[in-house]
Amino acid sequence: MTADPPPAAPPVPQMPPVPIHERLGILVTHASATEIVGTMPVAGNEQPYGTLHGGASVVLAESLASIGSALHAGPDEHSVVGIEVSATHHRAARSGLVTGRATPQHLGRRVATWHVEMRDDEGRLTCTARVTCLISAR
Repeated sequence: MTADPPPAAPPVPQMPPVPIHERLGILVTHASATEIVGTMPVAGNEQPYGTLHGGASVVLAESLASIGSALHAGPDEHSVVGIEVSATHHRAARSGLVTGRATPQHLGRRVATWHVEMRDDEGRLTCTARVTCLISAR
């Protein structure tokens, strides 16, 4: 008797093009109203010292939180913008990909707050961020 295959991951919702994602190489690999996961390469996003630029980590964090907030609120009926980001850089990423995982801390009608962890290819924590998004009716 063979085991049933594991359930497939839910599809990533269709999103409009996001130019900064294209420039930084951000790829969303999982997206729901309760968890968003995405990757970003270190290569091309370094500061002059050869490590991932902290600003690139912040872009990844805000992007993941904004996508989650939009999915929570209903992307066809609401606009979402980041209004606060606080990030702590714990370890330098020097190569490969960083993977960000955003989970909600608060999901309200007008405000959503997310906790985002970014890890390197070895699973080491590189950055944590808290992102708050404003949800507005279109």
